[in-house]
Amino acid sequence: MLLKDKVALVTGAGSGLGLATATAFAREGARIVVNDLRLEAAEAAARGLGEGHGAVGGDVSKEDEVSAMVEAALARFGRIDILVNNAGVPDSFVPTVEQPLSHWQRLIDVHLTGTYLVSKTVAPAMIRQGGGVILNLNSIAGVLGLPVRTAYSAAKAGIGMLTRVLGCEWGPHNVRVNAVAPGYILTPLTEGLIAAGRIDPARIRRRTPMGRLGAPEDIAEAMVFLASDRARFITGITVPVDGGYCAFGAPSDAFALDDLDPRNG
Repeated sequence: MLLKDKVALVTGAGSGLGLATATAFAREGARIVVNDLRLEAAEAAARGLGEGHGAVGGDVSKEDEVSAMVEAALARFGRIDILVNNAGVPDSFVPTVEQPLSHWQRLIDVHLTGTYLVSKTVAPAMIRQGGGVILNLNSIAGVLGLPVRTAYSAAKAGIGMLTRVLGCEWGPHNVRVNAVAPGYILTPLTEGLIAAGRIDPARIRRRTPMGRLGAPEDIAEAMVFLASDRARFITGITVPVDGGYCAFGAPSDAFALDDLDPRNG
């Protein structure tokens, strides 16, 4: 088991990528503290992982709630070896000139400020115990220019730089900080956008060299590797997990979809 007896705090893990990551970590022997904005969602997710896991509610953008969350995790398990900053809120896909300031502020507060707050609150415990791992959720939106994704993209780009800075600052304390940048992943949110006609899966597949959308498990397994000792000399980077989406730059399709190809959704 790659994470045997490690304690991992995973924010926003009541569903989606956070839950997939928590599940993968538990399978590798870690004890999980599941965080969600709604305590009942965190508790349900923790129960689903089996015995020996914990749950804490809390808004990652609120300093007092973050402090309480981290204190509860430390009180229960005595240490935090791994932090996964996964909590987020969905984008609105509204043109920039029509976005209210409150929309911008909420996305920045949760994605970027939340990542900063939880990291700086957990780091002292990791430094005291001689090391730890912090994993942030970036996005291809933090690397590429995606129209109308203004606040989300700015927040994710900020997470990329925060990852670099903290990786350098805390490296001397044996605290590694890395990020994963998912491409288009088939989460319930993505499936809802497909059903609403907001994104076209066939276009995404043609643009992706590996010819498919990702699964939550693709992100979770990358997180497992980065959290494990197999990545012990890796810090300060963002790893794209996108099927080659960010790497591709030709004017033609990256992947030719046949009309009979079952992936041509």
